[in-house]
Amino acid sequence: MKRTSRISVTSRPALLGTVVLLAMTSASVAAADDGPGPFGVTVVAAPNRESARVGALFDADRAGKLAGGHFCTASVVHSAHRDLIVTAAHCVDGDGDDSGDGGGVVFVPGYRDGKAPYGVWKVTRRFLPDGWSKGQDEDSDVAFAVVEGLGGEQGKLVEDVVGGNRFATRTATGATAVTVTGYPNSQESPIDCTNKPGAHSDTQQRISCPEFTGGTSGSPWVNGDHEVVGILGGHEQGGTTADISYSVVLGTEAAELYGDAASDP
Repeated sequence: MKRTSRISVTSRPALLGTVVLLAMTSASVAAADDGPGPFGVTVVAAPNRESARVGALFDADRAGKLAGGHFCTASVVHSAHRDLIVTAAHCVDGDGDDSGDGGGVVFVPGYRDGKAPYGVWKVTRRFLPDGWSKGQDEDSDVAFAVVEGLGGEQGKLVEDVVGGNRFATRTATGATAVTVTGYPNSQESPIDCTNKPGAHSDTQQRISCPEFTGGTSGSPWVNGDHEVVGILGGHEQGGTTADISYSVVLGTEAAELYGDAASDP
């Protein structure tokens, strides 16, 4: 089952109720060099500079009525053109369409409670790896998209408005803790959780964080250096339980895809 919530795909059932702070006894306290603890606790993400870089994806026809319409998560990554977001490939593959155009999707950074505090950004071009577009290989479940400036091509650029994290490949899995931020489709605010990922296989990594239900595909895994070192997706398109999530190990294919997307005129 997929962690998207688009009507055209099968979504994993969301858990009932809002995110509840888990008991501190269920989580270990983070070591000083990994940032503030505790590990493995999911909370509503605070509205701040970091969470503003993460947003929800909507079908374009929901741009005027956002509440309840998001289906995946994406985040802004640094690029020379300052117009790039990253998400899971299965979130923007157009249900088999690999033409590369925007596919009728908009990105809303910092989305909360039906509001777009930093604007609604139109996706104009998508970049999917060959491994995904030709065979939906779970080891290729990463994608980039270019978003149009507010007010058209000459308008404000998304990275100038909310900033962007660096996209980092070939980092050691579990070397440091990461914070995962995403939008469950049953909620109208983002959640986040910090923990250390571990290896699932040579090509997949996993993390223990509760409540990451349908809609959280594409959530960035950001380390303490503000680097995206994982994207929720990959194995089982992110996982079939709410407590364990997956990401592709970002390697050569992801690096080449980023290079293509970041250099797009």
